[in-house]
Amino acid sequence: MKVLLFNGSPHKQGCTYTALEEIAKTLKEEGIESEIYQIGIEPIGACRACYACSKIGKCVINDRVNDFLEYAKNFDGFIFGSPVHYASACGGVCAFLDRAFFTAFASGRGEIFLHKPGAAIASARRAGTTATLDQLNKYFTITQMPIISGRYWNMVHGATSDEVKKDLEGMQNMRILARNMAWHLKCKEAGKNAGIPMPKTEETVYTNFIR
Repeated sequence: MKVLLFNGSPHKQGCTYTALEEIAKTLKEEGIESEIYQIGIEPIGACRACYACSKIGKCVINDRVNDFLEYAKNFDGFIFGSPVHYASACGGVCAFLDRAFFTAFASGRGEIFLHKPGAAIASARRAGTTATLDQLNKYFTITQMPIISGRYWNMVHGATSDEVKKDLEGMQNMRILARNMAWHLKCKEAGKNAGIPMPKTEETVYTNFIR
């Protein structure tokens, strides 16, 4: 079992990375592999709402999103981390995940995320974390992904990596989140081995509120 840890910060080893690294250490202790995926600093184009992905099976914008989806299909769970910019996830994360989740769905590759556990973490100097977590969690709830929690909202505080390490409650919650993720994955695997089927899938129904 393997978890993808998504670092949405432009800083490769900054505050968000520090939180994800604590998660990675704890997952390893629980016998779960993980990898940290760095979003990088290259520009990420926003979704054009062109729906071309439903026809050609991938996004028409030539950046890292298509490569990410190919990479992500090999993982059993996801933890997406973002720094807080203006009380929300940073712009690169929003553009990246909008396209990644929509392309997976529209191109018929929803299984990349479907029923796989997901979690979000937010890093901030001071405020905006809960709004960011609410924003990121919506990617999971629209994709039938069980949301994994810690014992508090999944956030760390600090302006530097060293300051984040001093947020003892935040770092503890990262460890609790990691153990909860590991537990869910092990339970899911046990259920599969016991012959418990995955939830039945229905054809999607759309209701137009304009009558």
